[in-house]
Amino acid sequence: MNPTLQSKTSVMHAIRDLRWESRQVPSPGPLEVRVKIARVGVCGSDLHYYTHGRIGNFIVERPIVLGHEVSGTVEAIGEGVTRHKVGDRVALEPGVPCRRCEYCKRGEYNLCPAMHFMATPPADGALSEYLNWPEDFACGIPDHISLEAAALLEPLAVGVWAAKRGEVKMGHSVVVLGAGPIGCTTLQAAKAAGATTLIAVDLEPFRLEMARKVGATHVINARQEDVLERIRDITTRSGLPRSHAGVDVAFETAGSVATCRMAIAAPRPGGVTVLVGLPPDPLVPLDIVSAASRETQIRGLFRYANCYPAALALVASGAVDLDVLITQRYKFADTQAALEFADRDKTTSVKVMLEFD
Repeated sequence: MNPTLQSKTSVMHAIRDLRWESRQVPSPGPLEVRVKIARVGVCGSDLHYYTHGRIGNFIVERPIVLGHEVSGTVEAIGEGVTRHKVGDRVALEPGVPCRRCEYCKRGEYNLCPAMHFMATPPADGALSEYLNWPEDFACGIPDHISLEAAALLEPLAVGVWAAKRGEVKMGHSVVVLGAGPIGCTTLQAAKAAGATTLIAVDLEPFRLEMARKVGATHVINARQEDVLERIRDITTRSGLPRSHAGVDVAFETAGSVATCRMAIAAPRPGGVTVLVGLPPDPLVPLDIVSAASRETQIRGLFRYANCYPAALALVASGAVDLDVLITQRYKFADTQAALEFADRDKTTSVKVMLEFD
């Protein structure tokens, strides 16, 4: 076995400046696998870094490799690897914690202060032909699941964690504010958890139609309707005043100031708001008096923990369809064109996928 491989890599040097480089990939270390990358999904966070160079306090200060929704095939294994063998198809969970701190030991490893997360400065991501990764964060994929769906286990893991954070139960009503990839995976996770009234809100008819395909029972075009009034129309309960209408759980997945405010106002008294998206402005004016008097439970969300097994089970069983979310495919050689398209065209796209030869 060659001690190193030359891996063609797409490296972001500055805003909208991607350059091809050849980087060495050493043999996998102990408990590591070397993966030949097959698919990488273009995520909203990739676009934020590509177009703005930062997300909040995560700032691109040196060249970085983007991409964290990734699947591929095990090409080599390091010493002590027992979970995988050469030829196995895997999805890579992109966040690797320290495994030693109190958060990791409580199972809250998404909050680990030493988290290494693909394509989050200063860590590099997966837009490269080969990548070494810890075997315990490589999830084996059965043959009947496509490599595209395997890559999208990552956004589905966000949706699974959102449904858990919202404590979605059988018979619940939910609204997803933003029908992009995260909104659609959150909708499907909520449906799998038992929600029966599933409302999707967006500005784009194409994305609302996608939400309907994956299980939305109601869709609301925010350009054409008063979102909160329409939610009250759908959720008014017999014997209760309209003031007590609202969903059991509201998910903010668009990452805008407007949808953050809607997400606080949308639940019924005693309902839950889960903040999944990250707005560009961290300061959002909110009606705190209303939220307090209605006992709205506001819950944050940061990535996920221990969700890949559940996400895989949902896809393997057919309860969740990830392949349908892929609306455009680009070759790895056309990475920059893929990012430019995903940035400018929200009217005819949901998920853009990069295919490696």
